[in-house]
Amino acid sequence: MCGCISEIEQEQLLEKSEIFKIKGRDKHGRKILRIIGKFFPARMVSVEVLKKYFKEKIFPRLEKRKFSVLYVHTDVQRSENFPGVSALKSIYEAIPMKVKENLEAVYFVHPGLQARLFLATFGRFLFSGGLYGKLRYVSRVDYLWHHVRRNKVEIPEYVYDHDEDLEYRPMMDYGLESDHARVYDAPAMDSPVSMYSMRCIS
Repeated sequence: MCGCISEIEQEQLLEKSEIFKIKGRDKHGRKILRIIGKFFPARMVSVEVLKKYFKEKIFPRLEKRKFSVLYVHTDVQRSENFPGVSALKSIYEAIPMKVKENLEAVYFVHPGLQARLFLATFGRFLFSGGLYGKLRYVSRVDYLWHHVRRNKVEIPEYVYDHDEDLEYRPMMDYGLESDHARVYDAPAMDSPVSMYSMRCIS
């Protein structure tokens, strides 16, 4: 990752994009840290700024009680949204021990073949403390509601669209078919959030 804009602008971008949001609970009553991978501007935010953001905005809210992570991997592009292996390791090592101990589950939505292979190959080496064993792959949004209280978590509309694509093109689950045919109608705005509507099922 490289900081092409000032640190303050990077922090504002993280805040405005709502990549990381603590809201809702899973079926065990644990609060949820929702992460939308597609919204993460990996080429615009430095590792140090990201760690500072977590330290000031996220970790203090996760130190006292058990929680789970809901990570949405839908439409993540390696060139745009992936911070790199060394960055992931650095960020993970910066997580306070108390927060690591409180993390009980990671719900990984739309993992895809490449993500599964990466985690199966490097996950145990990159992440200590049994994090790899806490991963729960979720191939469809409908399956997510077996684990998460659906009326409290916002999921971007494009994630549901991807679910529909998978029903008709199941080979996409295995990375054998791309999704280039789909075009999303969205206004040209500077925030990832403004580009995608959210759906919160009641």
